[in-house]
Amino acid sequence: MNNPLERYHCQMALPGFGASSQELLKNAKVLIVGMGGLGCPSAQYLASSGIGTIGLADDDIVSESNLHRQILYTSNDIGTYKVDVAVKKLQQQNPYISIIPYNLRVNSSNVMDLISEFDLVIEGTDNFETKCLLNDACVLTGKPLIYGAIYQYEGQVSIWNVLQEDGTYSPNYRDIFPNAEESQVPNCREGGVIPTLAGIVGCMQANEAIKYFTNPEDSLAGKLWMMNVLNGSTQIIKLRKTSMQITSLPQTIETITFELLIQEKDRFEIIDVRTPKEHEQFNIGGINIPLEELQDHLHYISSSSDSIVLYCKSGKRSAEAVRKIKNIFPEKEVFSLKDGIPKTYYQ
Repeated sequence: MNNPLERYHCQMALPGFGASSQELLKNAKVLIVGMGGLGCPSAQYLASSGIGTIGLADDDIVSESNLHRQILYTSNDIGTYKVDVAVKKLQQQNPYISIIPYNLRVNSSNVMDLISEFDLVIEGTDNFETKCLLNDACVLTGKPLIYGAIYQYEGQVSIWNVLQEDGTYSPNYRDIFPNAEESQVPNCREGGVIPTLAGIVGCMQANEAIKYFTNPEDSLAGKLWMMNVLNGSTQIIKLRKTSMQITSLPQTIETITFELLIQEKDRFEIIDVRTPKEHEQFNIGGINIPLEELQDHLHYISSSSDSIVLYCKSGKRSAEAVRKIKNIFPEKEVFSLKDGIPKTYYQ
């Protein structure tokens, strides 16, 4: 087999990099949560740069709609688990590193154990719930977290919770987006995204990871990098910490797949949280209680003896409805329909 250091020659030739920085990358352990549009390029460049241990966490399978931006996968991979495909291809790209798959959904019960083995976490998720969960877990454990977000033509990157020379930590996600869980910003499926943006932001996340281990003084800690690929503009804004304290993990929203809901439909009370107009146009059963009117129907929800499944078009509104119900009735078994109503049912 060839000399493993030969593949890193160009980066080791950088001023101030050399063998010592390469050794730092070799000893580094990075966890990537979400192997989608951001996780794919981030993982590929971290693997090629020689990060010694890379963990990949995702419970999703490859679908055709992923392929325009999730460049690690091909048509032949449709229907297979993303982490399984990713591990195989990344290991082929660099056989000298260790890549660990975690075929699971990150939640409040497993996140602390999951991140404990890693030096740094990269989040490539497309939902605010997981972003908040990872942020809070990293704050509680003192680990840095690299943030990335994309929407249509705009992207953002930062690195949260970095230990500073004075013993304090740089701003975290909740300092900048304190009410993120309540946001109704559409995901890529609803709002759309240009595929090149995912590649740019994912590469920027990988770049921040490399800098964290080899050149931390130039990182994006305390800064938010923003880009608009439509007009080519970029800007960096400085961030401030707030007095908000994180003392515990947020409760994970439980989800259920459409297939399981259909199989066990009789054991659930089903609620459509879309608007009456949406419900009339098409629904998959159940009663219609719009998200905005949920507070007016708490007696009905309280009296329900069954497990409850809430659904909407994408899973955003139903997740918010679950959160509101669990805050009032924490003992109730309440689920959000994962990813909302399948697209084929709208056609």
